[in-house]
Amino acid sequence: MAKHLALSFSLCLLVLFQGCLAIRQQCQSSQQNVCMLNQIQAREPDNRIETEAGRIESWDYNQDDFQCAGVAVQRFTIERNGLHLPSYTNTPRLVYVVQGRGHLGLVFPGCPETFEESEQSIEEQQQQQGHRQRHGRRQGQYGEQEQQEFEQLDRHQRVRVIKQGDVIAVPAGVTTWTHNDGDQSLVYVTLLDISNNHNQLDQTPRRFYLAGNPQDEFNFNQQGQSQQRRPGQQGRSMKHQQQGNNNIFSGFEARLLADALNIDQQTVQQLQGQSDNRPQIIRVEGRFDFVEPPESKSEERQLQGQNGFEEVFCHMKIKQNIGNPSMADVFSPQAGRISTLNSFGLPILRFLRLSAERGFLYNNAIHSPHWNLNAHEIIYVIRGSARVQVVNDNGETILDDQVRQGQLFIVPQNHAVLQKAMSDGYEYIAFKTDDNAMVNTLAGRTSVLRALPDVVLANAYQMDREQARNLKYNRQETLALSSSRSSQSQRY
Repeated sequence: MAKHLALSFSLCLLVLFQGCLAIRQQCQSSQQNVCMLNQIQAREPDNRIETEAGRIESWDYNQDDFQCAGVAVQRFTIERNGLHLPSYTNTPRLVYVVQGRGHLGLVFPGCPETFEESEQSIEEQQQQQGHRQRHGRRQGQYGEQEQQEFEQLDRHQRVRVIKQGDVIAVPAGVTTWTHNDGDQSLVYVTLLDISNNHNQLDQTPRRFYLAGNPQDEFNFNQQGQSQQRRPGQQGRSMKHQQQGNNNIFSGFEARLLADALNIDQQTVQQLQGQSDNRPQIIRVEGRFDFVEPPESKSEERQLQGQNGFEEVFCHMKIKQNIGNPSMADVFSPQAGRISTLNSFGLPILRFLRLSAERGFLYNNAIHSPHWNLNAHEIIYVIRGSARVQVVNDNGETILDDQVRQGQLFIVPQNHAVLQKAMSDGYEYIAFKTDDNAMVNTLAGRTSVLRALPDVVLANAYQMDREQARNLKYNRQETLALSSSRSSQSQRY
């Protein structure tokens, strides 16, 4: 009897193992085929959500090139005095500020509220508003009232000033909010790394809002995706979904939520947004003030340099400006400049496995043809335009187009790409899916051709040794190349 049971158990394990192996092989096969691209395109956003104080635009991540790279991309425009409500995503994010300035709040779980409002600042605010009652209570000795007042002073985690040229790294699940306090629209592009190991869900980007009545930012097929994302939801949760009150608080039962937060029913209704029809970006009413972080460079260095605390999670540096010309890693007076940001310059990127490159090419300048050794490259055109060609492993041109401001295109890993600025110049931000992305160039002083012996080139390309040496040494630049032809280049 025991032998029969053991045999049956072994057969069950064998069948289960074979089934799991078949499923895994099928998944691996589908993942391998997703990067067999015959054509890619420079794309405009596919989805647009208008709000009362801005807009959210998203590219369709279901397209083959996005599926190959395993990413999703969004562009946010926040008007003056607009507030992008607190939210978090299931993926790490890399953000580039294209235009404007504002404030960014990040909530790192378990970290203390290191910015605290002083009683003096409260008093000043009340004097401005004409309220004197609380000031009168402060005249007496410290007691229960004073302790209650102290507990009501605002304390929060650090709020950072962001401006044009900043790259910001945001881990998966970390809550962020953004406010535009500048004199122009705040515009930033966000990369969501769906295929990152920190995303333990499926390959669908998700943004979870803590407030408001948000619309689905990635719902390119309204009915199909909404049904797939929430299968089997019934009752009260489905009712809230149909009404559109879909911040995360709206899914909890009101009495349970009131008990958990120790609040009344009216506050619960406000949290759940039961009478709030505002979407993701709202316009702030009245004053919008909080405890400001230090803005001077000396204060910033002092804050980051205490006993190596910048390496601790709660005090980790999360942004770096690469738009400033002084930050350029490559500069050519004739061609332009290129700045890179990897985990050596911003250590948090090692945790997220992402990096970035900012390029500014003069008219008719060329970004050296190259391929990325260990990363996909997602390029967003900030200003100007360029002629771009991408070539796959079969030597086929899968992208041959003139890209312009506001468009985005993807260069898969190891695919060769050539970019030449048009007469109006070319500025771009490139997100890369490795924290230390490396390139191998095909032209210039550091190119693969320069590293090969001339006899290898002569035999490989059926040329004499003199031609081979000219091929190797005609370019003394590295990444940013000046055009070797007249500005009236041949139009394709």
